[in-house]
Amino acid sequence: MPLVAFSPLPTFERLMAEHHDVLPLDKAEHQDIRELHVGLLNMMPDATLQATERQFMRLVGDCNQIVQFYVHLFTIPDIPRSTEAQAWIDQYYETFDQVKEHGLDALIISGANPANPELEKESFWPMLTEVIDWAAENVTSTLCACLATHAVVQYKYGICRQPLPNKKWGVYRHRLTKTDHPLTRHTNTKFDVPHSRYNQITREQLEAKGLRTLAQSEDAGVHLATSEDGIRLVFFQGHPEYDDFSLLKEYKREIDRWLCGERADYPPFPENYFEKPVVEYLQKFKVELENARKNETARPEWPEEWLLDQLDNTWRDTALSTFNNWLGLVYQLTNKNPKLPFMEGVDPSDPLKGL
Repeated sequence: MPLVAFSPLPTFERLMAEHHDVLPLDKAEHQDIRELHVGLLNMMPDATLQATERQFMRLVGDCNQIVQFYVHLFTIPDIPRSTEAQAWIDQYYETFDQVKEHGLDALIISGANPANPELEKESFWPMLTEVIDWAAENVTSTLCACLATHAVVQYKYGICRQPLPNKKWGVYRHRLTKTDHPLTRHTNTKFDVPHSRYNQITREQLEAKGLRTLAQSEDAGVHLATSEDGIRLVFFQGHPEYDDFSLLKEYKREIDRWLCGERADYPPFPENYFEKPVVEYLQKFKVELENARKNETARPEWPEEWLLDQLDNTWRDTALSTFNNWLGLVYQLTNKNPKLPFMEGVDPSDPLKGL
């Protein structure tokens, strides 16, 4: 049930145009329907800032809970921004102080673009840890995506991510390791998830600290895990929020980096993402680009429209199932007052008991 367009954020209009459920504020105020307030700490770089808004807001808004979703966007001021991105943030985002003032039922923390191998040296680290500490006392459940997962498990559990020999990049098949957990209820036991990262945390690292692994891939490792209690912290190492074209855009950006000399090698394909006709086409496109670069002639035109028509999304239904389960648990555990993280009678040490 619907997102509530309670601010002039243009993402609401974009989602309405895509036929997602978005309810104007004046109508929302006249409906006797429970509200859930979900924070989105968006730490993504400028190029993907707005796309990340849309991706997570789609997943929240497309859940079939009988509830009105208010999504509160905020970010970390210390992340360097362009003039345009900062203007967007200034106009449409809340401050962390404002978020704390009205309270949240649930929180999503996006990934980020790291500049240092040591996460604690990142510009976002001091405020991120402040948000994590506040959420532990005031938010029913926090869902961490990709790099946010790496940062939170390091801060909370002392688990340090491990560098990979090559970028883990593509769409990978996963299997549930636990089918009886409320977060995996009605979820296919085998499903796809995109990944895009240079580092990893392993199942062995997580389970040594008492965390629960719920889904894993032979090729990509852990995707879904939770804190010891099963709900207060939810961890994604993959990117189930990705659009069908997200990896294509990343691939194009890497080609552009090669063209301008920022990377020495021509980028490989994201694994298990392109079908055979696309692979064959892009192999020919690579040769044409290499010849144009060598001979200093006009570059071939990027075939975006044709490529977009060839892409499949094989992960969205599972992503929606996970978000639906997650927000359903939040709905059951939270009081109508979003500043109170648990209903009376719920044991904070075992919040899923009886659900």
